[in-house]
Formats: sequence, structure tokens, C-alpha cells
Amino acid sequence: MDSKIKQALKWIGLGFLEPLINLIRGKEVQKNTRLVLRQIVVPILSVFIFLGACDYGAQYLYNIERERKIEKTRATLGDAEALKMQQSIDAGDLSNKPNSLPSPSDVKNGAIALWEDHQMVSAKKKAFEEKTAALNKQRKAAGQDPITYTGRPSFVDQIITSLKTVFAGFLLAALLAIPAGIVLGLSPTLRSALNWVIQIFKPVSPVVWLLLVSMVVKTVLANSTSDKSFIISFISVGLCSMWATLVNTAMGVSSVDKDYLNVSKVLRLGVFSNVFKVILPASIPMIFTGLRITLSVSWMVLIAIELLAQSPGLGSFVWEEFQNGANDSNAKIIVAMFVIGFIGFGLDRLMMVIQKFASFDSK
Repeated sequence: MDSKIKQALKWIGLGFLEPLINLIRGKEVQKNTRLVLRQIVVPILSVFIFLGACDYGAQYLYNIERERKIEKTRATLGDAEALKMQQSIDAGDLSNKPNSLPSPSDVKNGAIALWEDHQMVSAKKKAFEEKTAALNKQRKAAGQDPITYTGRPSFVDQIITSLKTVFAGFLLAALLAIPAGIVLGLSPTLRSALNWVIQIFKPVSPVVWLLLVSMVVKTVLANSTSDKSFIISFISVGLCSMWATLVNTAMGVSSVDKDYLNVSKVLRLGVFSNVFKVILPASIPMIFTGLRITLSVSWMVLIAIELLAQSPGLGSFVWEEFQNGANDSNAKIIVAMFVIGFIGFGLDRLMMVIQKFASFDSK
């Protein structure tokens, strides 16, 4: 049982917990105690140190902004108004709260507020669906489109939209890059001929890709009722992030062990059999390294692309909160930052697990 648990933890990237399991079982207590301290306790302590540093920094910046606001009031309205402003700030009046870096407790309150807002929006959606259920049934029978909820999305809805966009963009990148990488890897001449294309387009900014894709999509789908912002977003994400997979696939295919290729010749395998039975399995590690980079890049550029494409995802959420300037807007932006980071980490772990399943030499 222990070996299965340890194997599962390694597969999902949590192998650092193995010493804790050994310590619980009483195995090599001294050695595993040191490993637990180094791999688990110290990282946890670093989290608390980080939170403490953030709290200190937030309080320091808050005090600077507080003094600046009081002095500005004194310079324009006099000492009496400055005293009132100081008393208002110290009393916790949100209307006069200095706008500075939020503390960890502010971020926690922002996360709670976002969750409560999600529950409220979900309740409104459910009530709307119940209210229009009978009418939508009639419209469906008449061949008409149903009436849909058009209210603002919640934070969770925007996370889901961003995940849909990044997976669609990632899939597009894989469908474009892997076949092209295989062809380039098999042909040194073609690889040399198109190397300049890769080197020129690989560093192009996601903003530029977005503008180019927008021109094409808006022309091609001018009379379409499809969600153009989503289409523009995921195509831009795919084109911006595909290059790592393309380069790694070409490199992996071109560097396949010659012994494998010789065996393929001896067995007289056809082109497709050679690719799918010899070259691809041998290139899996390099291809998945490229896919992991592609997925990471997709998630990073997604925020900027969604912001400019006006897609209702995390990018638009961050921009709207920045523009909003409410008392808890900064805290909500920090919440979004951590959500983006954790999702990015989770996506990388997911790709690592899939790579281990797909690799022919995985144990």
C-alpha cells in the first residue's frame, strides 16, 4: 500500500511527501526527520515569512499613503479638516481609506467577497432559468433560439471562461505545431529553409498576434453570430504559444536514436508506421517538454489577450477591477493573481502526469 501511495505522489509531482509517509511508518526516523524538515517544514515556514513580509510592507505603504492624504487635506483645507480626515481614516471609514497595497487579511476578505458574489450571481441565473424554462421550451419547439441570461459573469464564471480559452488555444497550438514539427524534423532541407520563419515569428508579442487575428476573424465572420471575442482570443493564444512545441518536436524527431531508425529500415516499415511506431514514441519526452512550455505560455499571454479582446475572462476581470478603483479592488486583483498562479501550477502538474502516461518508458 505504501509503495502505491508513494508512486501516486511521484506521478502527480508530490514526491516530496514521501519522507513524511516513511516517518509516520517509523522508517529511518533520523534521516526522514531531516528530509521532512527540509522539504516540508521549511517551505511552510517560508510561506508564513512571506505573508509576514507582505503584511509589514502593506502596513508600511498604508502609513505613507495615510500621511500623504492627511497632509494633502491640510494643505488644501486646513488643520481642522486634516484632523477630521485623520480621525475618519483611523476609524476605518472606507470612503477615506488610503489606496495602497492590500494586506493578507484584505486579500482574504476580497476572496470571500468574490465567492459571495459568485453565489449571488448563480442564484440569479438559476432564478432566471426557472422563470424562462416554460417559454424556452415553447421557443425550442418553434425552432427559435432560447432566451439566455445576459447578466454579468461572476469571478468563477470568468475563471471557467479563461480555462476554456486556454485549452482551446493549447489544442490549436498542438494541432498546428506537432505535425509541422514532425515534417521539419524529418527533412533537414525543409528545416533549414523555414528556420527564418520560426525565428522571426517566435518572439512576436501576443498583442500583435491579437491584432492580426482580429483583422482576419472580423472579416471572415463578419455576418456570423458566433462569439468573435472567444474565437479571436483562443486563436491568438494558440499562435502565440505554439513555437515551443514546434521547435521541440522538430528537435526531438531529428535527434531520434539512429539504432531505432535502423531497426525501422530492417523491418521495412512504411512512412506512417515509421512515424507512429518509432519516431513519435522516441520523441515523446521532447514533444511534451514543448507542450508544457506551450501551455505555460498560453496561460501567461491569455490575460493580456482577454483584456484587449474584451473576452469575459480573468484578463477583463483584472482590468475592470483596476479601472473600478473601489476600496477592495486591489485586494481582488491580488486574489486573481494568486488564482492565476495556482491554476498555472496545476496545469503544469497535469501536463507532467499526462507525459508520464504517454511516454513509453515511464514506470
